[in-house]
Amino acid sequence: MPCLLSTLRRTLVYWLYAVALAHLLGGLLVSWAGGSVLFDGYLASLEQAFWPEAAPVFARQQQVWWLALFGATVQSFSLYMLALVHIGSQIRQPRVWAWLIAGLLLWAPQDLFFSLQAGIWSHLLIDSLALLALLPPLFWLYRHDGQPRGDA
Repeated sequence: MPCLLSTLRRTLVYWLYAVALAHLLGGLLVSWAGGSVLFDGYLASLEQAFWPEAAPVFARQQQVWWLALFGATVQSFSLYMLALVHIGSQIRQPRVWAWLIAGLLLWAPQDLFFSLQAGIWSHLLIDSLALLALLPPLFWLYRHDGQPRGDA
């Protein structure tokens, strides 16, 4: 059983590394390709939330600018996530996983509240997927690393 727990722990840590790297790549994509056709549908859905008719040209330019800033922020936070996952992996202290959990629980309700207030329902799906990808492994690691160490 300890070997299985050790393998599960290692797998969950690798998963968190992968999610953090995906955030880094996604942030780069959003920053540098936000104005491309790749994001036309998303930008159009944002514009429809604020303009009943076609949005002015400057509005699209402003949305692309906001996407670039958001992407840079996601890139930065992905590095913090990578660092915390690495530290948590090495020192096996539940407090590291608790900080990541706290960050998600601080971000998600606010992001959902402001997005749904503006009628942008796509964020409900995006945020839910992010929480499902991150919270279960983080809670498991928090619990596992808080137990007295055996062979795991």
